[in-house]
Amino acid sequence: MAFFKSSTRDVPAAAAVPQHVAVIMDGNGRWAKKRFLPRVAGHVKGVELVREMVRSCLEQGIQYLTLFAFSSENWRRPQEEVTLLMQLFVKALEQEVEKLDRNGVRLRVIGDLGRFEPRLQELIAKAQEQTAGNTRLDLTIAANYGGRWDIMQAVNQMLAAQPDKRNGWQEADLDPYLSMHFAPEPDLFIRTGGEERISNFLLWQLAYTELYFTPTLWPDFDAVEFGKAIASFQQRERRFGRTSEQLVKPNA
Repeated sequence: MAFFKSSTRDVPAAAAVPQHVAVIMDGNGRWAKKRFLPRVAGHVKGVELVREMVRSCLEQGIQYLTLFAFSSENWRRPQEEVTLLMQLFVKALEQEVEKLDRNGVRLRVIGDLGRFEPRLQELIAKAQEQTAGNTRLDLTIAANYGGRWDIMQAVNQMLAAQPDKRNGWQEADLDPYLSMHFAPEPDLFIRTGGEERISNFLLWQLAYTELYFTPTLWPDFDAVEFGKAIASFQQRERRFGRTSEQLVKPNA
């Protein structure tokens, strides 16, 4: 099982373009409401923006894109909306996987998938298997996912794997069991829609991630808006606990 080092133990290499971008795609319902459309129309439009985001990541050489599609708390929404979201998820998998595969995109879905209908679970497994060999972009969809759930399931797996350990647990012991063990921690976190919180998303992994909040609703978050987020990231000084003086190269 491959996994990456933690930013609280090691200093990640600096790069002008983020290696890993994580996004909360917020504002679909409000986008639809502003246009006197049903909320599901905003979710349908939001799927189209996922295509554009994937295209932008491929063009810019971003290696990992993680999207928060459905949280473990989203089951609290009206049943009709939840049902429509599940149907949209099925439709997206049926229609998009071939395109992702042709473009070298590996699809993964993280979260507690056992609550989904068998048909959806089957499509997820098939999509992950079909795209497993692709290397241009790792696209991860977080569905029925919560950051606290992720940490707890990782702890339970870790304890089950080494029940007799007596030396004390370290971060490195937990890393391989986290849902995102295969990816570096996000360099850039984006939340659209105006809210400024991380809403139980990748709680462990966002320790040193640069945060970018925008009032732009997700269906309007096009390549130009994404470019603004990247530009903001490029202006950040990423110190990881060090001083600004330590970042200056000798003889610079």
